[in-house]
Amino acid sequence: MDTITAARRFVRVWERAWAAHDVEAILELYSDACVHRSMPFREPHRGRDELAAYLRWSFTSETTTDVRFSDPLVGQDGRAVAEFRVLAQEDGRPTTLAGCVLVRFDAAGLAVETRDYWHSTPGSVTALPWRTA
Repeated sequence: MDTITAARRFVRVWERAWAAHDVEAILELYSDACVHRSMPFREPHRGRDELAAYLRWSFTSETTTDVRFSDPLVGQDGRAVAEFRVLAQEDGRPTTLAGCVLVRFDAAGLAVETRDYWHSTPGSVTALPWRTA
């Protein structure tokens, strides 16, 4: 699978599955031996089982109201990046999470490595539009 197709599928499924807290749909995007880093100083989640545990933990206190991903930017060697913005309720309080995900895909279009950088703030904040110039 070419990288642009894999990247578009990745953001489309993540957008829908995050909103529904559908861990199984998200896991289908990843290779069995994937490595996911949720923040720079956290230990990586290795393999689909560790990723599944992290996702379930992440979704526990979150009620998602809106999830949006940008169109992915695709680079060389199976790499892509996309921005995301999530409006949610965490422990009954509105919160906004915004960040980006860096992904490396294998030849089959599965994510073998992902890295997220994100920030959250109280309240519902609309993210600034993506600018190309």
